Amino acid sequence: MRDCIGQVNADLAADERLADSQITRFLVLHKELDADDGELTRTRKVRRGAIAERYRVLVDALYAGATHQHIETAVRFEDGRSGTVDADLRLADADVHPAVRHAA
Repeated sequence: MRDCIGQVNADLAADERLADSQITRFLVLHKELDADDGELTRTRKVRRGAIAERYRVLVDALYAGATHQHIETAVRFEDGRSGTVDADLRLADADVHPAVRHAA
């Protein structure tokens, strides 16, 4: 994941207009986003409001510079049962590249 983000950031740094759009911090979620949990539409589009609410603690931890964050999430299984998934997630800094400035 870190290598892929590094490559994306390198590509963004190569474009003066996009260089400030690099990924600075990231984490890997403890579960896949799921329509049954209200995180995606049936056509697999992200429900941003639901994500912002459900994962607020993670977003706050990213912006606060935390290195780890515990989260507990309610889930609905395919057979209709409900449960919770909890995890301690590692938050990481990404390699940010200096912008490549092209001569005019």
